[in-house]
Amino acid sequence: MAAVAEAFDRDLDEDFHRIEKLVAAARADGVQLLALPEACLGGYLADLNGRAELPPALRLDGPEIGRLIALAGDMVVCAGYCEDGGDGARYNSVVCVGDGRVLGNHRKVHQPLREDASYSSGESFTAFDTPVGRIGLMICYDKAFPESARSLALDGADIIVCVSAWPGSRTNAPARLEDDRWTRRFDLFDRARALENQVVWLSANQSGTFGSLRFVCSAKIVDPGGDVLATTGCAPGMAVATVDVAESLTAARRYMGHLRDRRPAAYA
Repeated sequence: MAAVAEAFDRDLDEDFHRIEKLVAAARADGVQLLALPEACLGGYLADLNGRAELPPALRLDGPEIGRLIALAGDMVVCAGYCEDGGDGARYNSVVCVGDGRVLGNHRKVHQPLREDASYSSGESFTAFDTPVGRIGLMICYDKAFPESARSLALDGADIIVCVSAWPGSRTNAPARLEDDRWTRRFDLFDRARALENQVVWLSANQSGTFGSLRFVCSAKIVDPGGDVLATTGCAPGMAVATVDVAESLTAARRYMGHLRDRRPAAYA
């Protein structure tokens, strides 16, 4: 499996050219599951002040998602885009494709700052079956809420893919992304969500800059024990790891089963 940190913008043809190269490189490494960033089809917002130019809105059954399906071939690919939900509604969404079809789709539920001026919000988290296992999807700020990942784990997700356009600090930003407090938070959320739910976690992110935003990269794969198996660090690239998903989940949950040992009546 692989998670990508890469820059994408409003030029859809150029975005697809990048995706084609990434898919080819992943396929050469034997990757079966590939996570691309939030908004990799058409770019993210240039700022989060509610005044940003909007990315192109794409229909789930439209030609652009069809083109992604064709590029994916026998690979399972997750990619972020601006979804045309009909009736003028736009959603910040991530689609999972493979096996010649759409396997799943998630609309971002949690919206930071003024993102709600550009997108409507999703309403749920649902896992789904794929050729590589049962997957749950989320987008960026969704992972700051433990209920998001827990809902997917309780719905049987063995793998959670979180795609992001996660920027660095807006104030008092250090010169090095490695020293940025938002980089540390991004990495901490990834490891904590994997560990507390004992799932395999893929985290993709935008890289470079877009408008006023500078993205922290830090694409990674985390095992069910919260250990990072592969990461791009604060640079563009592709983190690749080989994971026996069933075995890793069995080993993590054998003695300390976080889902099994829950006591929901105590959490009211």
